[in-house]
Amino acid sequence: MKPKTLTYSIVFFLVIIGLFAWGNAAKGGTPAAQGGASANASKSALVASESFYDFGTISMKNFIVTKDFTVSNPTENDITIKTILTSCMCTNAFIVRADGSTKGPFGMAGHGGAVPPANELVKAGESRIIRVVYDPNAHGPAGIGQIDRFVALTDSVGGTLEFEIKALVTP
Repeated sequence: MKPKTLTYSIVFFLVIIGLFAWGNAAKGGTPAAQGGASANASKSALVASESFYDFGTISMKNFIVTKDFTVSNPTENDITIKTILTSCMCTNAFIVRADGSTKGPFGMAGHGGAVPPANELVKAGESRIIRVVYDPNAHGPAGIGQIDRFVALTDSVGGTLEFEIKALVTP
C-alpha cells in the first residue's frame, strides 16, 4: 500500500470513529439531549402516583389519545407549577383543577409561539390533574412506529417532575 493511500485511509477511519463518538455523546449524553429533563435539575416536591403510561398500539385514524396524571403537594408549603413543557409538538398538556376548569395548552418550546407560563398554585395537601394529549396525526404518515414523549413540570423552587408516554402508532 502506498504511504499516501495509507495516510488517507487512517484519516478517513479516524473521521468515521470521531463522528460515531460525537453522535453517541449527543444521543446519550444527558436526558436533555434525549428530550427529557436536565440532568442537573432537582426533583420536585410535587409527587405523582404514576409518571409513565404506555398507550399500547394506537391507530392514526382514531385521532388523539389522552392520559390524566395526578400531581399532589404532600408538603406543608404551597408550591407553584411554573412551567409545563412537552418534548414534541404532537403532545400538549393541560392543568385540570378540582372544579373541572382547565388551563393550557402547554406544548413544546419554540413551536407555535411561546409556551405560556403555567403559574398554577398548588396549596399544601392539594392536587391537580395534568392531562397529556397526544395527536398521532401531527407528524403525518411519517409518524408511524414507536413513540416516546415527555412532559416536564418545573416548580417554584426549581424542581422538576417528568411524565412519559409511549405508544406504537399504526396507520
